Amino acid sequence: MRFTSAAIFSGLLTVVSAHFQLQYPAPRGPFVEPNEINFCDGYANAVSNRTEFPISGGFFSLNSEHPQWTLGVIVSTVQDPDNFANFTDSNGNEQTAVPFFQTSGEGAFCAPINLSDLTSVSLKAGMNVTLQWIFDGGDGELFQCADLTLADIPAPTNVSCSNATNAAVTPLTSAPAFTSSAASPSNTSNGAPSTAVLSLSGVLGAMAAVMALL
Repeated sequence: MRFTSAAIFSGLLTVVSAHFQLQYPAPRGPFVEPNEINFCDGYANAVSNRTEFPISGGFFSLNSEHPQWTLGVIVSTVQDPDNFANFTDSNGNEQTAVPFFQTSGEGAFCAPINLSDLTSVSLKAGMNVTLQWIFDGGDGELFQCADLTLADIPAPTNVSCSNATNAAVTPLTSAPAFTSSAASPSNTSNGAPSTAVLSLSGVLGAMAAVMALL
């Protein structure tokens, strides 16, 4: 994914020296460090055993290995999304689940995600969706996906939601609105690399919910 409106984003896919690991909801497959620069960490297909996820009052957690970073989450309602275009609406606008923001700190990070309140796409309980986390530590974009079934259930109490630091969260003033020419991953082999060439522009709204959590 290419970011053109913030200086922290590189113009090319590069070899990255730091990483992140999605903890909850469960990612599409085991973390594969060399593939993290690819769409959905290189996993081509949605999983059959989707995570049941709260449509309201949910949260996500990850581990950051970078001291300063940017993150956003996009959503697809396609049953088996395999490229970035599947995360856009009919007009080519990205379907944002968590607006892009900057923060700092290595270690655990947790933030709320309320899928029932999205304006970019209408979601309801019973739908299958895929979320894609887009992480940039300044030296390249990293991607991980989670395949979910939305439900009217509370957030799990047996999953940790904590933050390693009290670092401020700063919403970006500009954010992706992309058209995609991303190559589709192979449907015969999960973990197969995919590549993306994306043009980006747009305006980002406030991220009050995330800021309130920290």
